[in-house]
Amino acid sequence: MTMLDKDIADLKVLITEDEIQQKLNILSRNIENSFSTDEDIYVICVLKGSVMFCSDLVKRFSHNIQMEFIRISSYGNETKSTNNLQAIDLTLPNLDDKNVLIVEDIIDTGLTARFLTDLFKIKHHPKKLLFVSLLNKKCARQVEIEPDFYGFEIDDKFVVGYGLDYKGYFRNLPYIGYFPN
Repeated sequence: MTMLDKDIADLKVLITEDEIQQKLNILSRNIENSFSTDEDIYVICVLKGSVMFCSDLVKRFSHNIQMEFIRISSYGNETKSTNNLQAIDLTLPNLDDKNVLIVEDIIDTGLTARFLTDLFKIKHHPKKLLFVSLLNKKCARQVEIEPDFYGFEIDDKFVVGYGLDYKGYFRNLPYIGYFPN
């Protein structure tokens, strides 16, 4: 048995599974309408937190897509961003003049989003670069950046579920929850 300092019994639901699924329908339509129908989209899934969001999102696309995965961490085992980005795996194909959609789980400080958008613009030269995040925590911003699309704006809570974790746990929950202080 694992000894976590957080217990699932204390978890409060912030965004239900149904609310997430409804939002995915809206986001997928809006994103697809932003790209030409006759061009592929390279979907970049930022691991590990956005894997469920990304997977459910692209299932709704009618565009031809190619999926790539990158891994960056700014949390470690903490409940707040450490502001220390660790690029764990940034291996990607040539994306010059391609349509690129970066899929992230949450934008809070904005440091990861800024790092990724700058990296893609400088190194990969996409034809079109769009950024979608399931959650947008504007109250925690340290740099000025906004996603092109987002599912839900949240206040300053540490959230888990639907891919988001605490020390590697709670990713498998079908909803977004938080632990009250």
